[in-house]
Amino acid sequence: MENSDNSILKIYASTTDRVGPKLLYELIVELARDKAISGVTVYRGIMGYGLSSNISTAKFWELTEKLPVMIEIIDRTDRLNDFFTLIEPELMKMKKGCLVVLEPITVKLHKSGKS
Repeated sequence: MENSDNSILKIYASTTDRVGPKLLYELIVELARDKAISGVTVYRGIMGYGLSSNISTAKFWELTEKLPVMIEIIDRTDRLNDFFTLIEPELMKMKKGCLVVLEPITVKLHKSGKS
């Protein structure tokens, strides 16, 4: 299945970022599921920094909970634009910063598994 109308929405933030009482990445995954977005994956980084933060790193001798996180969301471009419109106010309310990018992709295969 090839379709240039698909995109990937990536949100770069921190594992400790919250929207109200909920972790940002949990909120986004749950909202995406509620809106029937095709797929979401959350990646936790081992090292990184943002515009207004120090370098965060995960080393086996350190116990740190603040690590970079990337939330990757794939669907049709129009659906991702609508989803971003939904989450943008929540992202703007956060005390910490984040980065959001939207990139076009070519879907080569989208096969559902058996439930």
